[in-house]
Amino acid sequence: METGKHILETMVSVMQKLEEDGYNVQFQATADGLVSLSSNKVYQPIEVNIENFYRFEGESNPDDDSIVYAIAAGNEKGTLTDSYGRYSDEHVGEFIRQVENIDKDTHGE
Repeated sequence: METGKHILETMVSVMQKLEEDGYNVQFQATADGLVSLSSNKVYQPIEVNIENFYRFEGESNPDDDSIVYAIAAGNEKGTLTDSYGRYSDEHVGEFIRQVENIDKDTHGE
């Protein structure tokens, strides 16, 4: 996967690039909404814009598949991660289904 001049092949490289781009907050999906682990503010799906997302496949085990969401909510920018399959977080899946503003930056891909 390539974005601009940065080749993004691993989850670590994506997380580093996102942090460089200002996505410094970690979010957690709960039954109440999306919680900023920095400010403890709870955002509802209407308040959230998923600006990009990146999928990763486990090299030898499909249970290692994961996704990283680059999120803007209020004045915060950060990431939310989840796994696929039996290890996925039900709160993440439900929250993402409710978000209306989902973009995918395809420049350079």
